[in-house]
Amino acid sequence: MARLPRFLLPGFPQHVIQRGNHHQMILREEEDYWFLWGRLGDAAAKFECDIHAYVLMPDHFHLLLTPWREDGIGKLMQYTGRYFVPHINHRYQRRGTLWEGRYRATLLDPQALLLPVSGYIETNAVRAAFVARADEYEWSSYAANALGVEDELIRPHPVYRALGASDAERQRAYRAQFDAGLSQELIAHIRAYTNKAWVLGDEHFCQAIEDKLNRRARPRPRGGDRRSRAYRRALQQATTTLH
Repeated sequence: MARLPRFLLPGFPQHVIQRGNHHQMILREEEDYWFLWGRLGDAAAKFECDIHAYVLMPDHFHLLLTPWREDGIGKLMQYTGRYFVPHINHRYQRRGTLWEGRYRATLLDPQALLLPVSGYIETNAVRAAFVARADEYEWSSYAANALGVEDELIRPHPVYRALGASDAERQRAYRAQFDAGLSQELIAHIRAYTNKAWVLGDEHFCQAIEDKLNRRARPRPRGGDRRSRAYRRALQQATTTLH
């Protein structure tokens, strides 16, 4: 099957995933995590991307970021791999590809989905049963977004800033979404649409993206699509909860 072209629109946030080849470990020791964290920070500054949320897992990592140039995400991922892969190969005396293939990414509606996707990313270690709570996992942006711990990688999005008039108010409102949780329908939709590179958003938002880029932003609807109805309900619930 031919690969879908990426949605490249500066100023719109995207959810990005890069996995290890055949789910092999890409991060083994603390030094590896710090090395990847540092290269991501370097690349974000160099290629004009704001990172809003992240999680570094042993066999993959997630980013939520806004590029400010059309080639920003591609250059960021290329730069990171150029330094990180040789580091891992040399450190563990391995050869061959480290990544599963090209990274996966989906553009999303910031007003409706930036906060849910941020929460989805930061609870990755909880769903993987590594920890019981998001604040117990060291290698994510939860501490920055929810607790105010300084993290040089993070640049808050305006949607996050709108959660309150002060840092304390924003952090309190952000933590509240973890109390409410994300529905299984919304989690499944985030996964499916990111893997297939479809735009995450409601019909109005997707239509606006289609008009901008003159290409389909979502799969063709099928009659009686129960999953689509479930997603619309989940999206409405998420939007009501977070706003």
